[in-house]
Amino acid sequence: MRIIVDSREQAPYTFAHERYGGVIVEAGTLQTGDYSLSGLTDKISVERKSIDDLIGCLCSGRERFERELQRAVGLDAFCVVVEAAWSDLAGGRYRSKMNPHSASQSVLAFTCRYRVPFLFAGSRQGAEYACWGFLRQYLEGARKRLAAITAAHGVDAA
Repeated sequence: MRIIVDSREQAPYTFAHERYGGVIVEAGTLQTGDYSLSGLTDKISVERKSIDDLIGCLCSGRERFERELQRAVGLDAFCVVVEAAWSDLAGGRYRSKMNPHSASQSVLAFTCRYRVPFLFAGSRQGAEYACWGFLRQYLEGARKRLAAITAAHGVDAA
């Protein structure tokens, strides 16, 4: 698996753990999100957020964040992976004074409005795993679709 990480990503995941099976990570410029797959950047993307980044996107960076979510609607698959638990958001465990109810309702509104899942992974390590898993599941689905298409048309996929 070849993962493209946006060159502007400030704290990129390395996917170095053995569970990731030799992932190749390459820097690139992504129009939407922070992580994608080589050759599929127009199909899938993952946006990574720390809890404080997310709160910033719900406050002062809201318009920019909504533009990103609007762009993501055009992709086959997109998610926001958060390096915290939902209880951190709902409990106000972040540096901003934003009301936890408002923050939670904003995330739920974005989920409904843009059909974007927010994966609260509990930690940075959990979020790296969720990012990898989301990209992997999309890639496996694409491989199966390609195999079905080539089989239906009598074409050798190799």
